[in-house]
Amino acid sequence: MTQATCFGVQEIAKLFPNLMDIKSEELREKVAAVWNEAITTGCGGAGWTFDELRAVKFTLLAGDIEMSFIDHLNSCVRQCIAIADVLESAFTCEIPICRDTLIAGSLLADCGKPLEFDKDEQGNVIKGSFGEALRHPFSGVAMAYKHEVPPAVMHIIATHSHEGEKVQRSIESIIFHHADFVDFDIAKLLGKMAKSGTT
Repeated sequence: MTQATCFGVQEIAKLFPNLMDIKSEELREKVAAVWNEAITTGCGGAGWTFDELRAVKFTLLAGDIEMSFIDHLNSCVRQCIAIADVLESAFTCEIPICRDTLIAGSLLADCGKPLEFDKDEQGNVIKGSFGEALRHPFSGVAMAYKHEVPPAVMHIIATHSHEGEKVQRSIESIIFHHADFVDFDIAKLLGKMAKSGTT
């Protein structure tokens, strides 16, 4: 990948179709700009191709399961939209959910992972030295801030994992946090079952 490569909204939407569900054109462009930077500067600075990213496993902690990193992000954003739909119909009081914030935060929560990931000499995806020094919520917020992503969206990036246990999560962050761990906990269980031969 060359430094001249630049992916805009239409290209990033090929990875993340729900990008187009963000009503604000300005926010869509900012989300795409963050992903462009993550893709083109990740992997130890070498960048990733779309095909390489599509082949990265969802998590290096779950073993060999049939879910990719990109599949996970798309799963989470769809879960978040569905959860928002259910909450808005189930609660008798109004729940102030900003759909654009929720979708943008869901799409950007793991945008730091392409920087966290690297490849070893055999081409296997590993946690690189950058990832050892800085977890993806921190690098994700740094990129989002650089591209002027709104604070409410950066809050989701910052608080979606265990880094958020010490603060009050927003409603959108609570929704994403639980969707994220639905995938993660099930992936870990599937990996454990596959390893023990109980699937």
